[in-house]
Amino acid sequence: MVKKTKRKKKTHVPFRMNMMFFVVFLLFSILIFRLGIVQIVQGEDYQRKIERTEDVTVNASVPRGKIFDRNGQIVVDNVPQNAITYTRKKGATQEEMLETAEKLAKLIDKETDQVTERDKKDYWLIKNEEKAKKKITDKEWEKANENEISSKELYQMQLDRITEKDLKTLTKQDLEVLAIYREFTSGYAMTPQVVKNKNVSEEEYAVVSENLASLPGVNTTTDWDRAYAYDNTLKTVLGNISSSREGLPKEMVDFYLSRDYSRNDRVGKSYIEYQYEEVLRGQKTKVKNVTDKSGNILDSEVVREGQRGNDLVLTIDMDLQLAVEKIIEEELGQAKRQGGHPLLDRIFVTVMDPNTGEILTLAGKQFVVKDGKAEMRDFALGNLTTSYTMGSVVKGATVLTGYMTGAIHPGEYLVDEPLKFAGSGGKTKSSWFNRGGAMGISDQYALMRSSNVYMFKTAMKIGKAKYRPNGPLRISPETLPTMRRYFSQFGLGVRTGIDLPNEQVGFQGELTQPGLALDFAIGQFDTYTPLQLAQYVSTIANGGYRMKPHIVKEIRQPIAETGKIGPVVEEVEPQVLNRLDATPSEIKHVQEGFYAVMHGSQGTAKKYFAGVDYNPAGKTGTAEGLYDGPKREDYLKRGEQLPMTWNVNLVGYAPYDNPEVAFAVVVPWAYQHSANSAPLNNNVGRKVLDKYFELKAQRAKEETPDVVIEKDIRSRDSVEDEEKSTDSDNNEENTEEE
Repeated sequence: MVKKTKRKKKTHVPFRMNMMFFVVFLLFSILIFRLGIVQIVQGEDYQRKIERTEDVTVNASVPRGKIFDRNGQIVVDNVPQNAITYTRKKGATQEEMLETAEKLAKLIDKETDQVTERDKKDYWLIKNEEKAKKKITDKEWEKANENEISSKELYQMQLDRITEKDLKTLTKQDLEVLAIYREFTSGYAMTPQVVKNKNVSEEEYAVVSENLASLPGVNTTTDWDRAYAYDNTLKTVLGNISSSREGLPKEMVDFYLSRDYSRNDRVGKSYIEYQYEEVLRGQKTKVKNVTDKSGNILDSEVVREGQRGNDLVLTIDMDLQLAVEKIIEEELGQAKRQGGHPLLDRIFVTVMDPNTGEILTLAGKQFVVKDGKAEMRDFALGNLTTSYTMGSVVKGATVLTGYMTGAIHPGEYLVDEPLKFAGSGGKTKSSWFNRGGAMGISDQYALMRSSNVYMFKTAMKIGKAKYRPNGPLRISPETLPTMRRYFSQFGLGVRTGIDLPNEQVGFQGELTQPGLALDFAIGQFDTYTPLQLAQYVSTIANGGYRMKPHIVKEIRQPIAETGKIGPVVEEVEPQVLNRLDATPSEIKHVQEGFYAVMHGSQGTAKKYFAGVDYNPAGKTGTAEGLYDGPKREDYLKRGEQLPMTWNVNLVGYAPYDNPEVAFAVVVPWAYQHSANSAPLNNNVGRKVLDKYFELKAQRAKEETPDVVIEKDIRSRDSVEDEEKSTDSDNNEENTEEE
């Protein structure tokens, strides 16, 4: 039998399978090779690109809008100045900033006046680590290690134990470094902080510019500062702005931050600069900074170009303003040199257009002696922030209140005679020109000669009181509230609505006895501001419309061309706050009485305005009362009685038949013994009106079609009618001498 042998089968791998393996191997090899290149050769570049992940947008400050007067004269400007800034990168360490501050301190001089004791202590601890550690005992360190004392408490203990001797080891150079470091840390990361922008010399600017490569975050640039064309004019009204060092006011930080401000932004702090902050602030430059993870700026891109703020055109006529201030200074200076006016220290003048409410002049000067040297300070703000008893200038309101309440009628005659009431201690209430006897006078005669008794009897008629010699004064308790309510229609005792903050409303006296309601009728009880007087006389001048006074005429777009003003953005329109309840004929009757004051044969101001061709009308006023000025406390400390003083005032308008200008002159505490001599109110008022019409005539000759600002556009305004409050002037007696 034949035996069969089994043959083993040979395994064969198909060719295509081998090819597949080869291709896979080749692909993996290429992938590994590529990864090697990415990881080893290009790894750092790709890592850097991965880290470029942050875009930080910051705002750069721009100059504020300019301020011009109504004729296009610059009042407040911006001036460029060299500046050195620092932009702190995100994650910048204390050591890095100190190192940069030390380098910069060698290149510039830095004032150290803002460095506080706390700043010095913090810096001392940084510079003296070993000594700082020794301020803490071993036992205290042990407690700190066991978390019985927090790091914050430990640091405070070190601060408390730094002595004056320790702080004296800080050199002048150390303090300069500290002052610079303080600026470095005062703001947000990525936001430029001003290190120095005052008195940066050309040498400092150049040497810092040359060394920027070794001063990370430091830059040289151009900053701006506010420049005032007139040093001692309207400064109290224009207000001021915070410095870059001050930044946002603490009490308003949240308000401004919510409106895209930065903490170190300069903002208006007072009056016009504050009131019109939103107009003047401008549109900031927006810059997008591309940074790496370390906070280093890799690239910057301007997202939005900035633009300085809009410009303001004031209603103020600077030529008239300066002329009126000169008149005040001359009259006040002469009075002080004469020596008979020891308590006189200020004069106010408000000039306005009675038809639009535009304030043409807001002038005030205060005589101050400092370190033995006399000076005249700007006190224009006092026209709306201080108040005084005004005397007979308000008698026009008293007569019109009599008409409006039906107590008297135009042309009514009343008997002017000394009034005696029970309980008055024998004192009489009389007119200055009639100390005895009786005479029938009309309302216009009463205004012309400034009769007190006519006003007393008008108030008594309003209060349903009948006069009996030596009898009691039984007058309605509603008399004073009623008269105040009507006086408010003229702007007396309420806010005028001017577009400035902190306006005062005056002081309302407390009615402790019936006779005080009579004193109110002659302006010897409540107090009013000079601005209120100007609004009051304007209301009479224009036929009974109380216009809202305003100091800004227009808002204009900024343009680059020097000395030019851009197109109008907004024109402030006149606004009527209210109209008197009086009829046109009643208002006309009082206007004629005011005309008689300056033109009548016995007018109290006739001799001061005789011969003028601008046909004025107005009312004089003298208020007698105890002194309540700045030296009041000196009298009280010495135990002396306050002296009796006289405020002399004047209101008026011109021309009588077509009023274009109204004014108020207020001279507090002008005299101590008598108001008869050299009335400052009339001297000032005459010169102010003379200057107004002189300027008008001069401009009519010089007028050309190329004027920068249209002289004939009348700006106007809108408001709300509110109430006022301010100074007091407790007066006694009712003597009115003019």
